[in-house]
Amino acid sequence: MRDRMRQFAVGALLLMLAGCASGGFPGSANDAPKWTIGGRWILAAPNAPPCGMEFSEGDSGKGSVKPDGGCPASFYRSRRWIFDQSTLTVLDDTGAAIGQLTLDGGQFQGKAFTGTPISLTRPIIPPEQ
Repeated sequence: MRDRMRQFAVGALLLMLAGCASGGFPGSANDAPKWTIGGRWILAAPNAPPCGMEFSEGDSGKGSVKPDGGCPASFYRSRRWIFDQSTLTVLDDTGAAIGQLTLDGGQFQGKAFTGTPISLTRPIIPPEQ
């Protein structure tokens, strides 16, 4: 019994190593669609109503932003974004950075340059009835 378990463990290890060498197994994370920033996000800050922001994909980790009116912490002036490694920087209409956020799971957490904590999350779309 112990020999069969050892053979199974060695075989499983060899399969995992083969998957690593080939870039992954079909259906693995390597085959997952590329994650993108583009699309609708909700900006939230303490003691302020949330607002919607539409992020458009650009080239090389850059793009444009169209905020809904009334965004907190000067984010109503958002016009562009830059994503570098895990940091998202939002720029205003003059090109000045107004906030930085880091990727945290499927959302972004950070601060406006005024010091206000902020978060960006994808809106939850109710199922069709």
